[in-house]
Amino acid sequence: MGLKLETMCIVLDSGNSEELSAFYEKLLGWTRVEHKPDDEWIVVHSEKNDGSPGLIFQQAENYTRPVWPDIPNKQQQMMHLDFHVDNLVEGVAYALSCGAVLSEVQFDDSYRVMLDPAGHPFCILPKLFS
Repeated sequence: MGLKLETMCIVLDSGNSEELSAFYEKLLGWTRVEHKPDDEWIVVHSEKNDGSPGLIFQQAENYTRPVWPDIPNKQQQMMHLDFHVDNLVEGVAYALSCGAVLSEVQFDDSYRVMLDPAGHPFCILPKLFS
């Protein structure tokens, strides 16, 4: 049967949810839709209603920054986000201008692994479909 999902969100933990949410707001051109000053959740989403999942940033008191690529006995990434762009070079430059960092390790020339301010890896890739 399955669940009927009204909305879908991806939750990212952070030691500084204000900084991380501001980064993704700028990177994606999305809007903050919920946040109270003492709330541990910040929600951002696309205003286009294009089916994109929202992002929720959860303040985590004992947040440990993940390492990428994996290093034994260190905090591993739990997931990563992929963003598709028309122009890889321009997409990477824009992500850097928003505060991302290019990972020192790249496995393929067709995409770039970036790190957000909390250390979560994400990839910038060429568009899959026109």
